[in-house]
Amino acid sequence: MKVDVLNMEGKKVSEMELPAAIFEAPINVDLMHQAYMRQLANARLGTHDTKVRGEVAGGGAKPWKQKGTGRARQGSRRAAQWVGGGRIHTPHPRSYEQRMPKKMRQAALRSALSAKAAEAGIVVVDDLKLEETKTRVVAKAVSNLVGAASALIVMPSKDASYEAVMRSADNLADTKVLLANYLNIRDLLGFDKVILSVKTLDALVSHLG
Repeated sequence: MKVDVLNMEGKKVSEMELPAAIFEAPINVDLMHQAYMRQLANARLGTHDTKVRGEVAGGGAKPWKQKGTGRARQGSRRAAQWVGGGRIHTPHPRSYEQRMPKKMRQAALRSALSAKAAEAGIVVVDDLKLEETKTRVVAKAVSNLVGAASALIVMPSKDASYEAVMRSADNLADTKVLLANYLNIRDLLGFDKVILSVKTLDALVSHLG
């Protein structure tokens, strides 16, 4: 698949062929859904907790004698039907972690990138460099490249360029900066366009095989 290579002004400077193994892979919707749900599940803290009858205050003496009062028999004020009593079948701390083999995760990313490429959602830039850390500079570049669409900027490695672009894009609501080895299914599907530099493509080939 051939795409235009643009500069930060949005002007075409050349053309290049996207790696077919990553951008023309079979689109597996079920696999992408599994990877997406796994990421959401793994983001859950699972710190919710409620007290059972053995953990609440009170109890001890029987509220009233077993017979002769005309009221229902009660054994403890800690029972669930009492105000302040323990809870039954309520949440306790747990892990929501879901495991997924590395090859399946990589296949899901290739599938998502191929889906983006099929709908012209991949934008390739010759280089992403800033002379100064300014939000307006990145905002103008993103506008030149994708217009009003939301954008995920993927950088090849953690260097000075990455730090400058990340800091400059921090205040842009519809723009996010990510390293190539941190690319994930949730961000890929959550933005309209994916902006990649030529160096980022090399990093993705190394990362996704």
